[in-house]
Amino acid sequence: MTEPLLSVDHIDVFYGPVQALFDVSLSVAAGETVVVLGGNASGKSTTVKSVLGLVRPRSGAIHFEGRRIDGLSPQAVIHLGFGSIPEGRRVFVEMSVEDNLRLGAYTRRRQPVRQLAEDLQAAWAMFPRLAERRRQIAGTLSGGEQQMLAMARAYMRRPRVLCIDEPSMGLSPLFVERVYEILENWKREGLTMLIVEQNATMALALADRAYVLRAGEVVISGEARELARDDRVRHAYLGG
Repeated sequence: MTEPLLSVDHIDVFYGPVQALFDVSLSVAAGETVVVLGGNASGKSTTVKSVLGLVRPRSGAIHFEGRRIDGLSPQAVIHLGFGSIPEGRRVFVEMSVEDNLRLGAYTRRRQPVRQLAEDLQAAWAMFPRLAERRRQIAGTLSGGEQQMLAMARAYMRRPRVLCIDEPSMGLSPLFVERVYEILENWKREGLTMLIVEQNATMALALADRAYVLRAGEVVISGEARELARDDRVRHAYLGG
């Protein structure tokens, strides 16, 4: 594998006296899609929160382009080029769909207006259902539509690394399929993605590599295709 763009090196994370991550390491190369699998309370979301600066490791380090970032604020991490699609979507429910998208590009506000306008039109083309509802208040959208909005908002950020937490959670099969179609398109465009997911079947079909967490520890890692055939993963996540 090439030199990683992002590396998580032997981190331990605590919530008060409770340890959530134990010596967790992973890496993501530029243009690579890496998925972190695991059940509830496995430490998946904590791993992403550590990368984004939302929680700080007690030991270990996180590097982006060789620079240590685990001591930075979330704002500083975002300004380095990270984007986030959080679990539960967390759209601005009292604002319109279009205003949510425009806020996604807030860190690019010094870029040419024309470029931002072109990206907004590209987002509408990618998410036609949102285009139809651009003036609608985001809180009145369905769960699947809000997930589309969270993805479109992240797209407007034009991130160098996109961290995605449980993209299929709570969605109908139709919306899950659409979410993964979009992720596949982003992968083909060369977007670097770190995805936390419980839907192992969809995630492993998309990813280049994967890590499996259990009780805060990495217990399996490797090429996604190999893990999809691994009996341990099949029995735990793929139905045998």
